[in-house]
Amino acid sequence: MTTVAGTSRWAVAALTAAGTLIAGCTGAAGPTPAAGPVGPGTAGTATVDGEVATGLAVPWGVAFLPDGSALVSERDSARILRIPAAGGAPIPVGEIADAAEPTPDREGGLLGLAVSPQFATDQTVFAYYSAAGENRVVRMSFDGTRLGPATPILTGIPAGVFHDGGRITFGPDGMLYVGTGDAKQAPLAQDLSSPAGKILRITPTGAPAPGNPFPGSPVYSYGHRNVQGLAFDSAGRLWAAEHGANTWDELNLIRPGGNYGWPLVEGHDDRAPYLNPEAQWRPADASPSGLAIAGNTAYLAALRGQRLWEIPLSGERAGTPRATLVGQLGRLRTIERAPDGTLWLTTSNRDGRGQPRPGDDRILRLRLTGPT
Repeated sequence: MTTVAGTSRWAVAALTAAGTLIAGCTGAAGPTPAAGPVGPGTAGTATVDGEVATGLAVPWGVAFLPDGSALVSERDSARILRIPAAGGAPIPVGEIADAAEPTPDREGGLLGLAVSPQFATDQTVFAYYSAAGENRVVRMSFDGTRLGPATPILTGIPAGVFHDGGRITFGPDGMLYVGTGDAKQAPLAQDLSSPAGKILRITPTGAPAPGNPFPGSPVYSYGHRNVQGLAFDSAGRLWAAEHGANTWDELNLIRPGGNYGWPLVEGHDDRAPYLNPEAQWRPADASPSGLAIAGNTAYLAALRGQRLWEIPLSGERAGTPRATLVGQLGRLRTIERAPDGTLWLTTSNRDGRGQPRPGDDRILRLRLTGPT
């Protein structure tokens, strides 16, 4: 049974409201599969400006504290580390004791992290992880030295060996956005009674956020295969990076109540009511995970593609992506914008699918130049 902050299942009103909302959705403008992404603008450029930390075990979540230091989750060890703003030796500050035991071929574990936008007063940190038989979101206090006990606020998210989602981030509205995967049960992505294959929007206590498109439900958008990147642009629009299956990976502009098609649609498709991606890639060139936006450029970290994609944004459109760091660092997992305006980029070469290099896994600092 799915539970949301103590509420069993999701309100039936979400299901009955779905038909009305779905009927009103129309396909957004997007690239054609043959031509690839199109659109205006020139992307900013990110260049490596040194290492922040090395010797990490599959760093997955990165969340910055007000002083510029960051909390970093290690997927397989279930540890949470604090890394100084200037870089240096990671300091262990906690561990998720009931995180599922990792195996080389699984994608779950300790995944995303988020710091409360009210951290100065509430000292609260959030994490997404795989427990026995489910994925869940928890909240913890942090006194600057140690994390307190984890309190579940969102449970019952289907878990699998693959497609566990895991990215969490706070929006400018103070609500927590949660990206989930379909847990290899593709029909769940179209099932509004399941949290799988969705972007969820909840309050900091785990309740469905006010103003959600389906009353009484945390569902914000659906029809997703495996969301692993979430970022807001300067206008407060939400963008998401998503793993496709065999044909197209996607960068999507997320609209409340939007249906992004999986498993009925992959990539650009003009059939209503499914929404088109704003950019798409062959999985060999992407398999995207982290997503960050700085100015008018989106930066998308690619795992299988082993590169960083720089995508210019113009309002609700994405321009032509440009690849950088191709093959230089191996698999790229997470990218986040630091308070000083740089980007922190993590490698994922120790995740069972990469080829570890001396010092892996590592976090790199990227400097931004150009029209950002």
